[in-house]
Amino acid sequence: MRRPGPRFAPAIACLAALLAAALLPPAAEARGPGVLWTVEGRHNTVYLLGSVHLLRDSDGALPGAAEAAYADAERVVMEIDLDDPAVADPGALLDEMQRAALLPAGTTLRNALGADYEAIAGQVAEAGLDLGLLEPFAPWFVATLLMQVELAERGFRPELGIEQRIAERAARDRKPIEGLETPAGQFALLARLPPPVQKRFLEMTLEETGSMDTELEQLIEAWRAGDTAALAELLTDAYEEFPELYGPLTEDRNRAWVEQLEPMLDDREDYLVVVGALHLVGRNSIVELLRGRGHRVTQQ
Repeated sequence: MRRPGPRFAPAIACLAALLAAALLPPAAEARGPGVLWTVEGRHNTVYLLGSVHLLRDSDGALPGAAEAAYADAERVVMEIDLDDPAVADPGALLDEMQRAALLPAGTTLRNALGADYEAIAGQVAEAGLDLGLLEPFAPWFVATLLMQVELAERGFRPELGIEQRIAERAARDRKPIEGLETPAGQFALLARLPPPVQKRFLEMTLEETGSMDTELEQLIEAWRAGDTAALAELLTDAYEEFPELYGPLTEDRNRAWVEQLEPMLDDREDYLVVVGALHLVGRNSIVELLRGRGHRVTQQ
């Protein structure tokens, strides 16, 4: 296996929270400005908040600027609608993910991994997973499951992530939540990745699990400080290392989301849009695409 670049883990960590979980109240306020922009519409404001999908108890809650944006917004938009009862059911969501990850009849994970199967099986076993039990599933499913296991062992939990905290408050405050995508669409995106890309996704995830602690700390600190240059560097390094994955997961989705965000600027209600922080920085980010369409986007 080719050794990936050192910045792969932070970027891939932003993909790991595809499953929703139970909602918990917010923790103490986080320090620093966070990653937040405003886009001025004709009669309203659209706030763009960069999220980390999974956090730890020690990572705190929303930055102050994000608190103010939430208070001002009448509507909340997220990558997926966490207020949807189907999304809030982890069991149903896992079933949907597994259905999307099933390999075609007559194909197994061993077939998909080829001569590297035994080596990969040994590495996966070190993380506590039995590859033999995952034979019906595509490599992308194993990679995502492995990353979730590794993050959970480090205390990262989706219910402590920014989306879950905002969703809980929005439900309590009766603020509508909308989704830019559906879980089915996210799973289909991964399922459409060519088999060699899926295999490399799994290999690189395995390579990074042993050295992800430092990189994850860098991601959290850059997010907390609102250091968009550092976040952009993380994304750029990951993109250059693996464009076949990060093109579909970042740039393609950013373009699709901008098509949905732009009409909000003609509304009279204010919106808080919460997406993964790496969608708001770097080349062809949501921020860059909106600016390219003539909108004034200002970091707070």
